[in-house]
Amino acid sequence: MTRLLLSLALLASLTSDVSASYSSSSRVSAWGIPRGGSEAVSSIPAGGFESSYSAQLETVKTSVLEAASDSIEDLRRQIVSEAKIVSEFGAEADTICNKALEDFAKKAPDASDAAGASEYDRKLEQLEAALDAPLQVLYLRQLALLREQALSKYRVTSKTSGASEYEAMLQADGQFTAAAEDATREGSDWDYTSERSYLQCHRNMIASWNNSRLPWMPLFKSCIFVN
Repeated sequence: MTRLLLSLALLASLTSDVSASYSSSSRVSAWGIPRGGSEAVSSIPAGGFESSYSAQLETVKTSVLEAASDSIEDLRRQIVSEAKIVSEFGAEADTICNKALEDFAKKAPDASDAAGASEYDRKLEQLEAALDAPLQVLYLRQLALLREQALSKYRVTSKTSGASEYEAMLQADGQFTAAAEDATREGSDWDYTSERSYLQCHRNMIASWNNSRLPWMPLFKSCIFVN
């Protein structure tokens, strides 16, 4: 009887040790990040107790977006509030996006499996989209400023210089195209075709207005549809 009791006590002790060991190891992820407990609080986004890999990536993404917001706000202030044309806007936008993506890559935990890698790529795409959207809005505002600048130059050139009407048109179009290219993000889907068409339409309307032999009303109507 004594031996039986000792055996049962030893078995209970071993079972307790194995259970404690498993409980401890189950709280550590493949990246060495605690999955639960008070020590994981620093990785938990506001709104709930979540220590999943996706939530960790979301926390990093939010942090990176906040860091990039100051640079985007500075561009917004110049273009929207001050109506200022930002030189090399496309390069500025690329710098903001590239830095944010690099920061995300440095701070985000590595994926341990295919599902994690897929989630990582998804968060990376979300990050770039969240940055690209406000920058593209500013891009369109800048194109409007560039269009007005080109039209103003056309009006002055066609009236005061020795250049012909056609030469003045070419100069205005060339100025806008070069500046629009400069403002476009490399490799993006940003496009200035619509603004260029609008510029050309209004430029032709002004030329028709200045030349009484050319009908300007049809051009005016076409410009409305272009815009």
